[in-house]
Amino acid sequence: MKDLSIYTNDFINYCKLHKGLSAKTLRAYSIDLNQLWERTHGDLSKASICRYISHLHKSYKPRTCRRKIAVIKAFVHFLLIDDIIDSNPFDKIDASFREPSMLPRTIPLSIINGILKAAYNERKLAKNAYSDKMCLRDIAILEMLFATGARVSEMCSLTPDDIDMEYHSVRIFGKGSRERIVQIENTDVLEILREYSSAFSSDITFSGYFFVNRLHRRLSEQSVREIINKYALLCREDIHITPHMFRHSFATLLLEEDVDIRYIQRLLGHSSITTTQIYTHVAMSKQREILSAKHPRNKIDI
Repeated sequence: MKDLSIYTNDFINYCKLHKGLSAKTLRAYSIDLNQLWERTHGDLSKASICRYISHLHKSYKPRTCRRKIAVIKAFVHFLLIDDIIDSNPFDKIDASFREPSMLPRTIPLSIINGILKAAYNERKLAKNAYSDKMCLRDIAILEMLFATGARVSEMCSLTPDDIDMEYHSVRIFGKGSRERIVQIENTDVLEILREYSSAFSSDITFSGYFFVNRLHRRLSEQSVREIINKYALLCREDIHITPHMFRHSFATLLLEEDVDIRYIQRLLGHSSITTTQIYTHVAMSKQREILSAKHPRNKIDI
C-alpha cells in the first residue's frame, strides 16, 4: 500500500500557486487531510475512503462532511493530474447525500438600527480621546459590514489600497480570490470611513491593513465578533448576532427593496446565482406585503 499522505504539502502548494486560495482555506485543507491520514494512514483505496466517509457522517454535521469530502476529492484530482495514481477511487463510490436546507439567519432592520445607535451613543459618552478613537473604529467596522455585505474575513483583510474614498468604492477579494467592487453611497457611512481613515492613518500604514486593533496590527475576525456582541448587549437585544448575519441582512433587505437578484449576486461575490437565490426564501416581509396587496381574495366582497 502506497502512503499518499507524503503528497499533502505538494497539494497545498499547488492550491496556493495555481488556485490562489487564501491562507485560511489552505489551513483548513491541511487540517482536513491530516484528519484523513490519522484514520487511513495514507491509504486512499475505495474501502478506506468509504470507512472514512462513514466516520464523517457519524462525527460531523452534513455541511462539514460535504466540505471535508470535497477536499479529499480535490486531493485525488491532484494525484491524478500528476500521474501519482492511475484511477479515481471516487468513480466507484457514491459520496452524495441529502443536506438539510438551512435558511440564512438575518437581523431585523430595527435591531441593526439599535446596534448602530448604541455605537454612536457610546462615542458621545466617551470620556477621553482614546475611548473616542476606539468607538470611532467600532462604528466604522459596523457601518462597513452593513454597507458592503462583506464576509468578516474579507473585511478584516482589506488594505488601504482597497478603499477608494474619491470614487466611494471598496475592492473586496472573496472566495477563490475573486475580486468585486462594492460602491458606498451613503453620506453618513462615507463620513465615518473618512474620519476613521484619518484618525488611524499611521496605524493603517504600519499594519498594511485598513482595520486595525489596539496593538496597531490587523484586526482579527474574533475582535469583530466581540465588537458586535458589545453593542448588541448595550441595546439590550436578546439575540445572538454574528458578523455573517449582517451579510445575510444586507442581501435580504436589498431583495425586499426590489433590487434585481443578479445585482445582489455580484455584490455578494457569489459565483452561482443558485447560492443567492436562497435569500428569496427569507424575504418574509416582502412576501407579506405582496400577499396583503395582491392576493385575489381581496377582490371578493361578501
